[in-house]
Amino acid sequence: MEAQDIKKIVLAYSGGLDTSIIIPWLKEHYNNAEIIGVCTNVGQEEDWEAMEAKAKASGASKLYIMDIREEFVKEYLFRLVRAGAKYEGRYLLGTSIARPLQAKCQVEVALKEGADAVAHGCTGKGNDQVRFELTYKALAPQLQVIAPWRIWDISSREDAIEYAQKHNIPIGNISKTNIYSRDANLWHMSHEGGDLEDPWNRPREEMFQLTKSPKEAPDKETEVVVDFVKGFPVGLNGEKMTPIALLETLNKLAAENGIGRDDIIETRVVGMKSRGVYETPGGTILMRAMEELEMICMEWDTLGYKKLMSQKYADLVYAGKYYTTFRASMDAFFDKACEYVTGSVKLVLYKGNIILGGKKSPYSLYLEDLASFGRSSYDHKDATGFINLYGLATGVAAMVHKKIDPDEGQGPQMKEIAATFHDK
Repeated sequence: MEAQDIKKIVLAYSGGLDTSIIIPWLKEHYNNAEIIGVCTNVGQEEDWEAMEAKAKASGASKLYIMDIREEFVKEYLFRLVRAGAKYEGRYLLGTSIARPLQAKCQVEVALKEGADAVAHGCTGKGNDQVRFELTYKALAPQLQVIAPWRIWDISSREDAIEYAQKHNIPIGNISKTNIYSRDANLWHMSHEGGDLEDPWNRPREEMFQLTKSPKEAPDKETEVVVDFVKGFPVGLNGEKMTPIALLETLNKLAAENGIGRDDIIETRVVGMKSRGVYETPGGTILMRAMEELEMICMEWDTLGYKKLMSQKYADLVYAGKYYTTFRASMDAFFDKACEYVTGSVKLVLYKGNIILGGKKSPYSLYLEDLASFGRSSYDHKDATGFINLYGLATGVAAMVHKKIDPDEGQGPQMKEIAATFHDK
């Protein structure tokens, strides 16, 4: 589709620097097309009443503001917790998991409005361009995709600020001296850019927005019990709570106790390394609680394979492959694997630390009678036969490779095997 044929464009609008300047840029380069913004509320702090006025001041004909917090927490974040997904073993995927849902909402508006194209403000270096566009392809491949950062002459945030100033576009408190790129939602806040681009620089304390420094956290322990049903968080301290209330409560507790900060060098989808400093207070607690509970509720094979699946799930979410058969199939696996992951985990929060205080489950596989060092129903003699069979292949291989003397074989079975190979 040629630029002159595009009459209506639906833009993923955040009200930030990039999407604010994209609106007039699209109108200039796409024959004064109608621009409709879609802003999704996933828990970020915004002046929602002023958001529509800001979008229209930049040239949009209308702005959809969609409150998707409940769906975000229940259907996306808590599935992430159940999966135990951490990208490269560290990143808790706060931005990654939000983008597919935000892009889905944008597509729904585009189809409703009869738009010709969808647009986003993601840079050509980052991961978000992949996440948005893979969602477009999965849900509405017929829509034209416009990615201004990949085709315009603006090459830096400084250039973007100058463009906004020249065109009298309101950009809030963003300036050349306040240049951190941030993304926030109910799960986390990320910080990138500025002095963080040198990995030798320690993050400045004033940069953090959500969490206290552990040094400033209370000099006393805070105890919290997280309750789960089938791998999903359902309450705190025995009180059932809505997903949003549960997460907001944990965010407050964790932030007050200096919990949830992480400084990560990660591998972007496009291949380069990048640095992000993240604040994920409540999510850090939930991930730890889930790890503790599954250890007493899952048998060895399922737990081991779930760990492998967790990493793959994280990779898919990070790369934007959310609306795929593979991701849906993995969630089906977690449905079954976590069928009996029900119980409670007691955690103690103290100056940036999460200390296990205890865990219990009606489906606990930990049996004190079997595990006890005291008297129990376990028969120690059973271990002899088990080890002989369990180690049979190891013993045979050693004898074949080393031609061990039959007199060195352990037990009649091994002596017979050793003698066979010794005669050869």
